[in-house]
Amino acid sequence: MHCDFFRIGNFELTFPDRVVDCEVSSWEPWSECDADCGTGMMTRRRVVVRQPENGGKHCPSLVQKRGCLGSQCPHDPRSALKETAMLLPVSLSLSRKINETSDIRRNLRFRYPKDPAENFNKEYCVLFEVTKAKKACRKEAEFSSLREGERVCVRCESQAMRPALGYRCPGHGTMDRTTRWAALAAPHCHGKWVRLDMGLNALEYDDTSCSACEKGPKFIFV
Repeated sequence: MHCDFFRIGNFELTFPDRVVDCEVSSWEPWSECDADCGTGMMTRRRVVVRQPENGGKHCPSLVQKRGCLGSQCPHDPRSALKETAMLLPVSLSLSRKINETSDIRRNLRFRYPKDPAENFNKEYCVLFEVTKAKKACRKEAEFSSLREGERVCVRCESQAMRPALGYRCPGHGTMDRTTRWAALAAPHCHGKWVRLDMGLNALEYDDTSCSACEKGPKFIFV
């Protein structure tokens, strides 16, 4: 540490140099997740604006990291076997078009208004055969058609599609394989079914794929 000396008459005064603490800049924005799929890391940095002097405080950490989860995973059809289809009556789809502000699904569905994907707005329907259903479903008028042996059609609307699943609705099943379903508005109504048909091309989500359902969809995916 350096000192400055001053003489006043016969007296010599000593003044130590001013102590300067380290100064750092504000944090930069967080970086993108370094993993496209699965767990990864995000980083942000800052720089030293002024180094410490004369015993001032040392500089703090200049790098911070935090975990993240990449969602751009390749679509694996087998993952659909572990999903449960969450259903609402198709009548709610009609009410959404009439008065969207009263739609109870607004907080239950995924919306990606800025997503540029070509397939995003291509809705489709899926035909299922119910193999198992709780008796509680019969007490719910809107879900009474969910009985063993019955065939039901479910529509996948654009608001429920998820990019991480290859722009499809969660729970749309796998051909000729048993998967699970549950009525969102009736917790005790749930069961199993088998997907029978998904229109012209299950990968293209063609707009005309609802032709697979002769009587039209009875439910929508959430």
